[in-house]
Formats: sequence, C-alpha cells, structure tokens
Amino acid sequence: MNVLGVLLAFMTAGSIALVAVGLALFLEERRVQERLFQYASRGVSLSDLEMERSLWQRVFAPAFARLTRQIASLAPQAMLARTRRHLELAGHPLGLRALDFVGLRVFLGLGTGVASLLFLGAVGIEFGRAFVLAFLLGALGFMLPVLWLGSKVKQRKQEILRALPDALDLLTISVEAGLGFDAALAKVTEKWDNALTREFARVLAEIRVGKLRREALRDMAERVEVPELKSFVAAIVQADQLGVSIGRVLHVQAAQMRLRRRQRAEEIARQAPVKMLLPLVFLIFPALFLVLLGPAFISIKNSGVLGMMGG
Repeated sequence: MNVLGVLLAFMTAGSIALVAVGLALFLEERRVQERLFQYASRGVSLSDLEMERSLWQRVFAPAFARLTRQIASLAPQAMLARTRRHLELAGHPLGLRALDFVGLRVFLGLGTGVASLLFLGAVGIEFGRAFVLAFLLGALGFMLPVLWLGSKVKQRKQEILRALPDALDLLTISVEAGLGFDAALAKVTEKWDNALTREFARVLAEIRVGKLRREALRDMAERVEVPELKSFVAAIVQADQLGVSIGRVLHVQAAQMRLRRRQRAEEIARQAPVKMLLPLVFLIFPALFLVLLGPAFISIKNSGVLGMMGG
C-alpha cells in the first residue's frame, strides 16, 4: 500500500506539473500574439524607423559618404569611368559606387600616411626618413582598394567560368524538354544562386521591361568580359537571327564548355609540378637535408675528423 500510495502521489504531481507547463506555454504564446497584434496595429512613423537604426547608420555613415563623394568628385572623369567599369566587372561589391570607391581610396591613403607619420615620429625617427616612409605607406594604402577590387573581379570571372558548363547543361535539358529559352533561363536562376545566375536574372528583367533578347545578352557579355560567355552569347544571337534551332546550338555549346573545362583542369594539373618547385627547394629540401645530414655532421664533428682535416 505504501508503494501504491507513492506511485499515486508521483503520478498526481506529474499530472499537475504537465498541466502547469501547458498552461504557461499557452499563456506565453497568447502574450506573444497580443504583442504582435499591438505592434502590427500601431502606426509606425518614419521617425520611429529612423530611430531604430544605430548612431553610425544615422549620423556618421551618411556624413562620411557625403564627404568621400565630394572629395571623389574632384577626381578626373577618366579615373571615375575606369573605376565604374571595374566595379561593374566585380558585381558592385558592398554596394559601392565609383565616387564611394575613389573617396575610400583617398581617405585610406591619407589616413595611413598621417597615422604612419605620427607613429614614426613618436618612436624617434627623424622627420625626413619618417616622411618618406609615411608617403610610401600612404601610397600603399591608396592602392590597396585597387588590389582588392582586382581580386574581386578575378574571383567573379572564375565563379562565372566554373558555373557556365553546368548552367548550359541545364539550359539544354530544359529547352529539349519543351521550354522556351527565356523559361529555361528562369529555371537556371531558380536552381542556383551565383554570379552567372544573377546575370541571367538581370537579362530576364531587362527582357521583361521591353529590351530585345539579343541586346540584353550582348550587354551581359560586355558586363562580364568572360570569353566563353561571349562565345555562347554570340552563338545564341546568331541562331536567333538565322532561325536555327536553339536546342541544337545549346547542345553544341554545352559539349564545348565541358571540353574546355576538362582542358583547363588538365592544364592546371600540368602546372602543379612547376608551382611545387619553389616550396620544395626553399622549404622542404632544407628541412629534409637537416634531418638526414644533421646527425651525420654531429657524429663527424664529435669524432674529431673535422679537426684532423683542419690540422
């Protein structure tokens, strides 16, 4: 009876605990729903939305952007055009525009130069040498964004080049299954999210607003500057103008892209021994010689043979 009473007590306590937990969860969910309803029903003004942003986003970032654009507006138009072109090739990383990028270069160069001059002066280096070093570091800071942008352009081109064969395979399968070329492009953009599919999405958006397909494709090829994509666009435009079956053209282009991908992989594999030569000579061989010949050299030195040879 004592055991049965203990079991009944435990079961009663457990039932009460479960009811309490369920009631608490129900009340908490109801409170959340009420708060969401209150938040959705109340009007949100522009000032409230503005105050939800941080101090940097509200004050310092816009002021810095305006200052950089004013400074960059003094740059030559050729420099701005070249920067605009490189940003377009890189896919506008971080949402930068030409004026923002040039202003960032100026501020980074000046900031690096001034900070270097103050630091070198604080450690006791004479002014002439410190000025030269600060000027060199400032020039390096001015050029670092250009190097970063160049690396972004190269990465984007490599990403497009790697994604092109698979995209062409899917395009070929979709067209041969009965879809139109535009619908096949939409299918590719739904399947992947990379630099190539984003360009395809831009082409589709331009076609929807009334741009001719061949013009949208040519603009895409000019924006990207990838030779393989240019040849694909040229083949599609020519097939569209001559009335050739796009499915057959896509099939040939997909086969060529797969062949070029295999050739690029073989070329990279053949370059591997040459690229491995430098670390082998300067890093691996010295350590290997030290491990193999070190004990023998120590034994010879301890045996006195070197002393006898010297004598």
